[in-house]
Amino acid sequence: MAKAITLVESTHPDHRALAETVLADLPRPGTPSLRLGLSGTPGVGKSTFVEAMGLRMCAGGARLAVLAVDPSSARSGGSILGDKTRMEPLPRHPNAYIRPTPSARHLGGVARRTREVIRLVEAAGFDTVIVETVGVGQSETMVAEMTDIFLLLLAPGGGDELQGVKRGIMEIADLILINKADGALAAVAQRTAADYAGALRLMRRRQTDPDGVPKALTLSSAEGHGLAEVEAELHALAAWRREAGVFAATRQRQVLAWLDAEIGIALDALMSADTGFGTTRETFVDAGMSGEMTPPQAARALIQRLRTP
Repeated sequence: MAKAITLVESTHPDHRALAETVLADLPRPGTPSLRLGLSGTPGVGKSTFVEAMGLRMCAGGARLAVLAVDPSSARSGGSILGDKTRMEPLPRHPNAYIRPTPSARHLGGVARRTREVIRLVEAAGFDTVIVETVGVGQSETMVAEMTDIFLLLLAPGGGDELQGVKRGIMEIADLILINKADGALAAVAQRTAADYAGALRLMRRRQTDPDGVPKALTLSSAEGHGLAEVEAELHALAAWRREAGVFAATRQRQVLAWLDAEIGIALDALMSADTGFGTTRETFVDAGMSGEMTPPQAARALIQRLRTP
């Protein structure tokens, strides 16, 4: 499976052709998996939460795959890929598989081929998939287009009700988890959860969700407090959405989002492979740099030139 993931993440043209063949031949899981998206600011304890919750899930019989997306340097393009190193017991569990992946400057908090990797681990028999995103902030919403339930991990004292009503990542979260609710921060975490709960009541929610969703809960991943409640909420929401047919509709939207993303990738590859595109692009780049044309005008003129036979 590790080789298959490396194959689908490769950008080599020959590898892409083989990867598409592998993906087309994958068996369909008999029971749909549970896909969980997890985001949060750096340092909030995402890896600690994944390990603590992952061990609980594996102990309960789940087969868990964790896809941890690591940020890539804007200068060198390299990534540390330290998520697996920070988790010690979970990678050794026989029911768990952890795969760190560089974001490779791909926006949205996930890697370019995360969708394909999800399909691979599901075909390998993993019934629960956690996609841990880069963790960059309000705009990190792409993970919601490839998962069933989206979790947002926040720190105690990180904001008030005005923070909670910000659009973007707060708008799509199903469960907001206030981590590090232990010691001196326990009372602060309770107040933070109450602030977010009040803000969430002001936000318009989907008609397809049960009452009380989204919820704001407190927990301590390090000490294990609140993990049982979070797991119970996850399973209850997943069962409700399956029964209501929400999961099936969600998977259809995910396929459409995947198709749209692949169209964009294919168009980029088509333009890059066109030997005349580089020269044509430079012409309009020079026009934009000299002030002869504004960047929007140059972009539209370039597209029009490509559309002209």
